[in-house]
Amino acid sequence: EAQQKGAIFLALRSGGAFVTDLYGNTSLRPVRVSTRNEISAARFCESVESGHSSHGDSRRIAQHLKITAPPVRLDSQAKYAMVASGEADIYLRLPTRMDYREKIWDHAAGAILVEEAGGRVTDILGRPLDFSQGRTLALNTGVVASNGAFHDAILQAIQRLKIGR
Repeated sequence: EAQQKGAIFLALRSGGAFVTDLYGNTSLRPVRVSTRNEISAARFCESVESGHSSHGDSRRIAQHLKITAPPVRLDSQAKYAMVASGEADIYLRLPTRMDYREKIWDHAAGAILVEEAGGRVTDILGRPLDFSQGRTLALNTGVVASNGAFHDAILQAIQRLKIGR
């Protein structure tokens, strides 16, 4: 018999982040970001499509920070679930065009999930994501989600490498 896989992640502002199995066990289990604090051992994820996020810039950031593990590439907000549950430490959504603005529905649920799991989510300039501007994150550029421990180092690398400028 084939093993069924899947999970549902949920979060409530100031209420925590949780996961439950898609099949069978329906109890909620808390999720937390990783406690990894050695950045060279960090695991990061990014979009499958290079049109959604600059793979070249991700590679430059990884090299700058001496991260050796290859990125995990997957679609949808599953990347946020990876960070929230500690399966990855960093999610990078780096601009491929300076005039592009992220859609709020691609990031709102994932951002609260990571934050409630103990992580941090900002744009590439370190600004909180602003979901109050209509359909897009009009006041933000790109997205960085992390376990929190690496966030400042990632933002500094983005600035030093002049990514998104």
